[in-house]
Amino acid sequence: MYLFLDWFFTALHLIIIGFNLVGWIWRKTRALHFVFVLLTAGSWLILGIWFGLGYCPITDWQWQLKEKLGETNLPNSFIKYFVDKVTGGNVSSTFVDIATASCFIAAVLLSVYLNFIKKKR
Repeated sequence: MYLFLDWFFTALHLIIIGFNLVGWIWRKTRALHFVFVLLTAGSWLILGIWFGLGYCPITDWQWQLKEKLGETNLPNSFIKYFVDKVTGGNVSSTFVDIATASCFIAAVLLSVYLNFIKKKR
């Protein structure tokens, strides 16, 4: 059961990350995209006040599962974990955090522009 839940949380993470990055592209998903980036930013920044900047409850739950599956020394970030797994390396946490924040900010700005500024024109 733990293995299934681990795969489920990995898929959920990848779907949310993908949607946060490209959900602004399609007119029909722009409003939902804006909600998703607000929820993500809220988790990272507001929950981050209590749990640490960049906090994600999905990562928290998945790390609890991974520990039960015997994994140790898990990074703070799912993205760092996944990049390391895909590349087989140990990519700098700072690099991953900067790349993540940069891509996220770009997606938020595009979402705001397309949902609120371009819409008015």
